[in-house]
Amino acid sequence: MKVAIVIASVGRPVELARWVDHARRQTLTPSEIIFSIASDADIPAGFADPSVRVLRGPKGSCHQRNSGLDALTSAPDVVAFFDDDYVPSRRCIEGIAAVFAAHPDLVGTSGELLADGIHSAGVDYETATTLVAAYDAEDRPIDTGLIKAMGTYGCNMAFRCSAIRDVRFDEKLPLYAWQEDVDFSRRLRGRGRVERTHAFVGVHQGVKGGRSPGLRLGYSQVANPLYLIRKGTMTPRDALWLMARNVGSNHAKAFKPEPWIDRKGRVAGNWRAVKDLLTGKLRPDRILDF
Repeated sequence: MKVAIVIASVGRPVELARWVDHARRQTLTPSEIIFSIASDADIPAGFADPSVRVLRGPKGSCHQRNSGLDALTSAPDVVAFFDDDYVPSRRCIEGIAAVFAAHPDLVGTSGELLADGIHSAGVDYETATTLVAAYDAEDRPIDTGLIKAMGTYGCNMAFRCSAIRDVRFDEKLPLYAWQEDVDFSRRLRGRGRVERTHAFVGVHQGVKGGRSPGLRLGYSQVANPLYLIRKGTMTPRDALWLMARNVGSNHAKAFKPEPWIDRKGRVAGNWRAVKDLLTGKLRPDRILDF
C-alpha cells in the first residue's frame, strides 16, 4: 500500500525542513512528499532535496492542501496530511498503511498524539523527539483497531484516495481555515468510515508562529461553525457547543490571558462575527478584509 505525504505550511521553514529527516526515519518510505507553500519565505533558503516536491500557490490551508492533492503523481492508495510541526514515530507511515489495509471500509482517520501543544505554550522540538524516541523504543505491535470519532484532526490525518475522488478542502474557509479538517472528513462519511486509531503515533508541537491573529481566529470561531451548519457537515448541537466553549473561554480569560494567546483579539473577533450575523454579512472569508 502506497502512502503519500502532503504538508501545507506558512511561516515555519525550520519545522517544514525537518520533515526530510522525519521521512528518512520511516520504516515504510512514502511514495512521494509534497511541501505546499505560499512563498519562498516558507522554506529554508536554498532548500533542495530530491525526495521532496515543493509547490507554491495562494496562501491558505485549503488552497495549499488542494494543490497537494491535485499534484500527486505516484498513484498512492492513501494520502496523509501532516502539520509542519508534527513529529512522527518512525513507524507512522507503516501504521497508516496497516490500518487502511486492515479496514477496507475506512476512508479517513487520525492517529494517537503522545502530546499536543496546541492547548499550551507548545512542545519544544527536543521534548517532542524524546517522547517519540521513547515510544519507538518500546517497539510495540501496530494496533489497527478503530475508535469512534467526530472527524479527523488536521495535524495528522490520512484518507483513502479512491474515496476522495472529487472532494476537496473548502476554499471558502480561508487562511488557517478553522474546522476544515472536520468539514472534509465528514463529507467523506457517505463513502465509508471515518474513525480514530492508535495505528500511527506522533507529537503535535503546537508551534505558535504562522497562525492566524486573534481577531481573525475569533471571527472564524463563530463564522465557520455556522457556515458548516448550512453546509450540513456540522450539526447545530456540535456547532453551538464548539462556539460556546471557545467564545466563553475567550471572555473568561481575556483579562488574564495566556502569554501565547491573543484573547482580547479573539473576543473582538467573536463580537465582530456576531455583528455581521445580525446584519446578514457573516461569511468565513470576511477575515480577508481585516
